[in-house]
Amino acid sequence: MAEPTPAEVERYIAQGLACDHLQVEGDGRHFFATIVSAEFEGKSRVVRHQRVYQALGDRMREQIHALSMKTLTPAEWAASPAPASTHHH
Repeated sequence: MAEPTPAEVERYIAQGLACDHLQVEGDGRHFFATIVSAEFEGKSRVVRHQRVYQALGDRMREQIHALSMKTLTPAEWAASPAPASTHHH
């Protein structure tokens, strides 16, 4: 089974979870996702992560070996400070 690309992981999450903002970076084995969803409102970090795993479903077990994530509500996202340096890849 081919390793998923960050864009595919992004698509999998978006299919199962309504996101205001979604960004996934990674190398095929390890991924880092920033996920902003109104569904996270009033939920603990653990519950938010479970919700993302639920959106990913079986793919999480089969293809995505390591996923780190930052889960934020739209309000938390708006309140988070912008990175001091904006660098382009």
